[in-house]
Amino acid sequence: MGCRISELVLDCADPEELARFWCAVLDFRVLDRDSDGSIEIGPEAGFGGPQPTIILSPSSEPKRGKLRLHFDVNPTDGDQAAELERLLGLGARRVEVGQTGAESWHVLADPEGNEFCLLRARIPA
Repeated sequence: MGCRISELVLDCADPEELARFWCAVLDFRVLDRDSDGSIEIGPEAGFGGPQPTIILSPSSEPKRGKLRLHFDVNPTDGDQAAELERLLGLGARRVEVGQTGAESWHVLADPEGNEFCLLRARIPA
């Protein structure tokens, strides 16, 4: 018997803003809105599909320091350079977390400062 990750929960100040950002980044859609302000986003297949969904949960608690868990994303229909420009255009920004500059990935942050990495390898959609 085993488990698999079905949802990732990210506390945030503005679930609507992050839902727009992450839906554009990942080609996800809004799956559900809860009365507490939480928004679930995910692939067309929805909850229980091959990819986990993301719950954006409202929180007034400020982010403190580097995240202990972050997302890694890969381009699906272009190269890393083109995807970097697309992500920056969506509102991502470059961040420094101690990288050397020789890495094959880019460290970025979403509009609320949550770090994520853009990897080089292209993965088919």
